[in-house]
Amino acid sequence: MQKKFKNISESQITMSQLMLPSYTNFSGKIHGGYILSLMDQIAFACASKHSRNYCVTASVDTVDFLKPVEVGELVVLKASVNYVGRTSMVIGIRIEAENISSGEIKHCNSSYFTMVAKDDAGDSVPVPGLILLTETDIRRFVKSMKRQEMKGKRKNEFKATDFASKEYLEELKNHNIKVEYDIS
Repeated sequence: MQKKFKNISESQITMSQLMLPSYTNFSGKIHGGYILSLMDQIAFACASKHSRNYCVTASVDTVDFLKPVEVGELVVLKASVNYVGRTSMVIGIRIEAENISSGEIKHCNSSYFTMVAKDDAGDSVPVPGLILLTETDIRRFVKSMKRQEMKGKRKNEFKATDFASKEYLEELKNHNIKVEYDIS
């Protein structure tokens, strides 16, 4: 029988991987796409562990590449369930890279993946709730909750059927653009 609520620590995942030359981009740094692939893997593992179901990526919110990852560094990915809805979970991911020679650790990336639990037929299924034990747990939950609300507002504000360019002309004046569309 599945638990109705789970401690965040029950679903946390840590994954480490040595960065190889084959993972580099044209500038010799580890390719962002490769890092995103690792993030998707750990988000899947964390969400599946929490829900005890197969999970799919619904969206990727906020991917901040803060520092480049170098060949030869040990990348450590940490994933935690920050928020749960009825069938979805927001997985917070932190990436650190360690220089194996010096022991120096740098924070390279933070991201939030929204994952949805699915049954064998591909239908969305309810997920266990979270037990919030610390101030950090509450802050992460509320931050994710607010991010979900803002995403919904953005979706509604910019619906193609309701969008009126004239309303935004004044705001556009402060940007590096040239509007040649006749709005009148």
